[in-house]
Amino acid sequence: MQVNTDPDTQVQAFINFLQFEKRYSAHTILAYSKDLETFFAYLDKTYGPIKPAGITHSFIRSWLAEGKQSLNWDSRTINRKISTLKSYFKYLLMQGHIQQSPMAKVIAPKTAKKLPSFLKETEAAQLLQHVDTATESWKTLNAKLLVTLFYATGMRLSELINLQESQVDNSRSQLKVLGKGNKERIIPVTKEIITMLDEYYRLKRKEFTRYDATVLVTEKGKKLYPKYAYLIVTHYIGQASTLDKKSPHVLRHTFATHLLNNGAELNAVKELLGHSSLAATQVYTHNTIDKLKDVYKKAHPKA
Repeated sequence: MQVNTDPDTQVQAFINFLQFEKRYSAHTILAYSKDLETFFAYLDKTYGPIKPAGITHSFIRSWLAEGKQSLNWDSRTINRKISTLKSYFKYLLMQGHIQQSPMAKVIAPKTAKKLPSFLKETEAAQLLQHVDTATESWKTLNAKLLVTLFYATGMRLSELINLQESQVDNSRSQLKVLGKGNKERIIPVTKEIITMLDEYYRLKRKEFTRYDATVLVTEKGKKLYPKYAYLIVTHYIGQASTLDKKSPHVLRHTFATHLLNNGAELNAVKELLGHSSLAATQVYTHNTIDKLKDVYKKAHPKA
């Protein structure tokens, strides 16, 4: 049986592999698809039709250099595209379509590590106060739960808006969250949050004859969509902080930072965040200037 070496066919097989076997998110699959589409379009335009087995590291370097020069790709963008190609050629190796990966001679550029934006503890308290005292409507009820749950659990936006009522365990005061790669993790919550959720369910059942099974719904009883949640959270963060970056992810960063600043063990924070490696969690080991000053004053004999 002859193996189909057509690039389009192999790319589609790779995308199917990511979607159905690796269970990557729709966002990641779209990014990989676009990267491979632009990569092969560049090869076709610059070198003519070429099969994956004929691609060398020189072709890849040429594509990356063109992107940097003509499209102003920064180091982060280039690294993501390198990651896409590494995964693709690794798949081709696994399938026996190529004998060696051209990525072995492609070196990723170094990127400056960005510290995550987060709220100070006083700002987080002010944020919770803002949503707690807002006049009650469905938007403010959603704001209260969104902000409270983001800060109390560190969930990602997609995880929270897809959270089902069945994933909330009232008796154990915990949530079963479905994260990246369909990996499940357990996040404990307070009794106060369980009470808030119960009250929200009661109002939801009273207001709507038909509603979505997700925990949070819109004014029409439908599942929350990302932009709806994003706009609510950024609005309230703007009232409590002067941070340039305002997003639900800021509350995830805040959750992790406050845990570590108050003595939480790094591995425990890793599990709560749903990170696959400790390296991803270590970015949160930075301390605020106030925290460092406090440690210095308490520990240094001459302070």
